[in-house]
Amino acid sequence: MEIIQKPIVTEKFNALASRTVQTGKKGNKNGRPDTRGTRNIAQFAFIVDPRANKYQIKQAVEEMYNVTVVAVNTMNYDGKVKARMTKAGYIVGKKASFKKAIVTLKDGDKIDFYSNI
Repeated sequence: MEIIQKPIVTEKFNALASRTVQTGKKGNKNGRPDTRGTRNIAQFAFIVDPRANKYQIKQAVEEMYNVTVVAVNTMNYDGKVKARMTKAGYIVGKKASFKKAIVTLKDGDKIDFYSNI
């Protein structure tokens, strides 16, 4: 079973690949220290085999790209029903269903999809 079918390379996921988030809490007048900081989060999306679970997806990404995976989020998409009118009449079809996985990498790790083009 081929776990990872293809990466999803869109503007949305390119933005997720290199975003910075605020961490920690702001100090207060009662003496709590200021622990704020920033952290780089790298998330990448893949279309995966619908039968694959999160552990299998994690192993496949770590083997293929030599990175450390922190979290895997998955979602199943149903195929959309598509219809069109032709000379022969009304034709109804359906696009294929698929499973999408969003993989969060350890701080500092990165996947470069464009290196082998």
